[in-house]
Amino acid sequence: MTAARSRTLAGARSGSHIRPRGMTTPNILLRAEDWALGTRVRLVLAQGDQAALSLAKAAMDAVLRDIDDTCSRFREDSELTRLNAGAGREHAVSPLLGRAIAEALRAAALTDGDVDLTVGGAVRRAGYDVDFAAIPADGGPITVTARPIPGWRLVRYAAAGHRVYAPAGIEIDLGATAKALAADLAAVAALEALHGTGGVLVSLGGDIALAGTPPPGGWTVQVSEDSGAPLDDASERITLQSGAIATSSTTVRRWVRDGVEQHHIIDPRTGAPARTPWRLATVVADTCVDANIASTAAIIRGVGAGPWLVERALPARLVANDGSVVRIGRWPQPAEVAR
Repeated sequence: MTAARSRTLAGARSGSHIRPRGMTTPNILLRAEDWALGTRVRLVLAQGDQAALSLAKAAMDAVLRDIDDTCSRFREDSELTRLNAGAGREHAVSPLLGRAIAEALRAAALTDGDVDLTVGGAVRRAGYDVDFAAIPADGGPITVTARPIPGWRLVRYAAAGHRVYAPAGIEIDLGATAKALAADLAAVAALEALHGTGGVLVSLGGDIALAGTPPPGGWTVQVSEDSGAPLDDASERITLQSGAIATSSTTVRRWVRDGVEQHHIIDPRTGAPARTPWRLATVVADTCVDANIASTAAIIRGVGAGPWLVERALPARLVANDGSVVRIGRWPQPAEVAR
């Protein structure tokens, strides 16, 4: 069996649809908020009525339920949990889990293993073994054995028949790509529920996917440390006509064990939470999956993130641990922001 075909990461038509916040979006007509996949969910329509919003949200919710049923590692009854329990044998999986695994393998190939789906055991050993809302902010000591994770090349996926093989002992974790895939699929499903008319924005905890026709002036997106933060005129914003944007952070999903800070982004080379100069990485790309792949890789890649993002024409904003900001590619510089 072979992994899914790789394709190059590409930033939202080379960034041509990114503008500084000076071009603001008028009042959005309709929005709905909820909670799913352990994070805040926002659905925004560029036009329509309450009936349209209800149809779009129902379509979005169905996608999120399917992703949770399929890809959650916190549910004993999820398809991923059953797959991990049966590691060491080949399994036929659902098309959705197959796609999620294919995207995760593509992420590993495109990032030279920086984003690796075999980090499940390492994440669990770091203390992230239940849904994040249930993790104590400060807890007792844990034993963490820092060692490289098994490696994505040990996982094989055949699209024909949706067959997956992982050696015994490997725990697949799709946290780096499944939520972004959910945003992409949910935006498309919501637009299809509206018969392809209007525009849709779906936000899943910092992963934002766009579909359809944007509102006049485009979609204005605030870049925040926490996706649940209220709108703030002092915060940096950009305007998108299409594509997607994703943010990875070491500060929001963070906890303490025996005085040692831990976070959920694992460096595959050590098997421990990444030691990185960046606390926040935000990237724009054609899809939310691609944006999330790049933002996660930027955190793990550290000082090499800038050249790597430039080479791939991915507009990005990196925030260092000291609060300084680096803007990359076509990401607007402060002088270009609203005058």
